[in-house]
Amino acid sequence: MGERVRDDGGFGEVAAYSRAVKYGPHVAVSGTAALTEGRVLHPGDSFLQTQAAIRKALGAAAELGAGPEAVVRTRLLLAPDCDWREAVRAHAEAFAGVDPANTTYYVGRLIPEGALVEVELDAIVEPE
Repeated sequence: MGERVRDDGGFGEVAAYSRAVKYGPHVAVSGTAALTEGRVLHPGDSFLQTQAAIRKALGAAAELGAGPEAVVRTRLLLAPDCDWREAVRAHAEAFAGVDPANTTYYVGRLIPEGALVEVELDAIVEPE
């Protein structure tokens, strides 16, 4: 039933989800924050958190054979304190020339505390 990428942070086990799933040609990456070992990276910096979250999401997609050029849709989920201009600037730098469909949302808050942005993405890969 498809391939999966799990995180080593433990939350995936607690909440029963995978960082990314591949089913046929479709790769879906769950909401991904700028975390390492359960710690938020770049506190208070919307641009750097978005860059780090995108790198982590793209890394999970790459484990399932999807490079940045395969990304067809992204979603940016922003905490109230996130500077949307900085988040979309990081997105533009990462996806210039790919130009996936995108939706950017403000949400009530993110888990964990201090996370300003989560990135979701979907990609389509060529059948093997």
